[in-house]
Amino acid sequence: MKIKLLVAFGLMISLIAGCGNNPVQDDVVTYMNESLPSVAEQELEAIGLYDSVSGPNYTDDETMYYTILDEVIPKYRDFIADLEKIEIETEELAKVHEIYIEAVNMQNSGFLTILTAIEEQDSEKINEANGKLTEARKMIREYQKKLDALAEENDVIVE
Repeated sequence: MKIKLLVAFGLMISLIAGCGNNPVQDDVVTYMNESLPSVAEQELEAIGLYDSVSGPNYTDDETMYYTILDEVIPKYRDFIADLEKIEIETEELAKVHEIYIEAVNMQNSGFLTILTAIEEQDSEKINEANGKLTEARKMIREYQKKLDALAEENDVIVE
């Protein structure tokens, strides 16, 4: 989950673009300066709630279950809906953005699988959920690398 926080904070930064009329450059600057920061807080809040009941903060199944059910999933679904509404002008950025959407949907699936695992008291389902969360983290790292590369290729300097 720490990677998600780093991604969100890393995206809430100012960018400097070189001069010229490059539609990909303009799209990346708008995306990183306006679109992502507008949804980043939602993601941070949902992930923070999940982190508050998982890992070293885990206390019991009931607390985890109801926090995920009543708080994490509704906030995360709102975040996903807003993320999917972001308008992308260029194909290059759209491909990168799709990786992020796929990753957050995988993470949401992991949260839902945790609920099922708790309901059924099924350790295999917990393993499945952890696998989905691990895969989502990998996809988010891939997204971040591709977004950084796209910015660099189009003379967008991240400060």
